[in-house]
Amino acid sequence: MSIWPFIKRLLDIVIALMLLVVLSPIMLVISVLVWSNLGFPILFKQIRPGLHGKPFTILKFRTMKLAVDQHGKPLPDEKRLTKFGQFLRSTSLDELPELWNVVVGTMSLVGPRPLLTEYLSRYTAEQNRRHDLRPGITGYAQVNGRNSISWDKVFELDLWYVDHCSLWLDINILLRTLSKVVLRSGINEKGEATRSIFMGSVTDKSASKTH
Repeated sequence: MSIWPFIKRLLDIVIALMLLVVLSPIMLVISVLVWSNLGFPILFKQIRPGLHGKPFTILKFRTMKLAVDQHGKPLPDEKRLTKFGQFLRSTSLDELPELWNVVVGTMSLVGPRPLLTEYLSRYTAEQNRRHDLRPGITGYAQVNGRNSISWDKVFELDLWYVDHCSLWLDINILLRTLSKVVLRSGINEKGEATRSIFMGSVTDKSASKTH
């Protein structure tokens, strides 16, 4: 049996704890800015499927206003996403609370990004293999196009990572992630405020949005 999963988990804990300590002043400042720009709650929490599809609560800094229409339904993302929220997303600063997810073991530093639970029934058996590993803060798809590539390409890259993950690949992805963050590339689909909803491999061209 490979010892890589044990080493990967150990590195996740050590690196995530170190980053939480080093970045805690920045996270405190962001918390104050989120509160002053968007109010409470400061954190965005949502149930996502994790390892083997087991649900967990992902943590992010909130980037959208809690704005609803006359029927109590949230307004479209482009109307709720503020310039401050766009800045947090473009710099990936909204993802920093996920380091706590890494520490507690619901996420990894590198792995397929955790998507929405409603997508589970839309996956093919092959696509569902993305849950054979813990979801990651960053991943192979994120450094090869992020939100600017098609859903089918995302799954192709996720599955390639599942089949080839290693220490050196993780190091490569982490270094490339830093470059992507600095360049702020691949943040959104062209002409969209956020990524379109995955409706299945045949109909993944939906113009609907996710958080």
